[in-house]
Amino acid sequence: MRKFAFGCGGILLVIAFVAVVFAIGAMGKYNTLVKLEQNVDQSWAQVQNVYQRRADLIPNLVNTVQGAANFEKSTLIAVTEARASVGRLQINQNQAPASAQQLEQFQAAQGQLSNALSRLLVVAERYPELRANANFQQLQAQLEGTENRIAVERRSFNQAVQDYDTAVRSFPTVIYAGLMGFHIKPYFRAEPGAEKAPTVNFNFGNPTPAPAGNTTPAAPTP
Repeated sequence: MRKFAFGCGGILLVIAFVAVVFAIGAMGKYNTLVKLEQNVDQSWAQVQNVYQRRADLIPNLVNTVQGAANFEKSTLIAVTEARASVGRLQINQNQAPASAQQLEQFQAAQGQLSNALSRLLVVAERYPELRANANFQQLQAQLEGTENRIAVERRSFNQAVQDYDTAVRSFPTVIYAGLMGFHIKPYFRAEPGAEKAPTVNFNFGNPTPAPAGNTTPAAPTP
């Protein structure tokens, strides 16, 4: 009878010891994961800041370009609508997306705006009065700097996500992560042509053709 009682007590002691070890390990891993997740969220906030900086430049850019005679209205409309589409996205500014779908929606909207801006800048190259406009040149330089910042902050975000996801998937942290509500986070995905730096500079030294509305049609070739 005494042996049985001792056996039960020993088993309970072992269970209690394992529970204490598990709890201590869980606390350590929890603190580590919290720190890494906070780093991801901080990097996400920086991504939001640089994208917002670009969005804030667009109204001034559109107003400046509108002053050019016969500028393509469809190009301006595309930029304005793309910016509005980004603004309608319901996404937490200070907390990284929890799902790949959320991040893909954000990236798709920002990509649409990038394409519209690129189109606007290419069209603007045909307008000498814009290329000579100091305000336009300044806005163009600021956009270039912002695109570079976006690339830098996206890389920093992906690095923070990599550190976090590596910890979540590593043993023995993987044992605790799911129980404590820590799950892997999505990365920014490279878009086609992303290996090339964005081109938003104009070659001011080379002559460019005048807008289509200001040219005289060439005589037909006999």
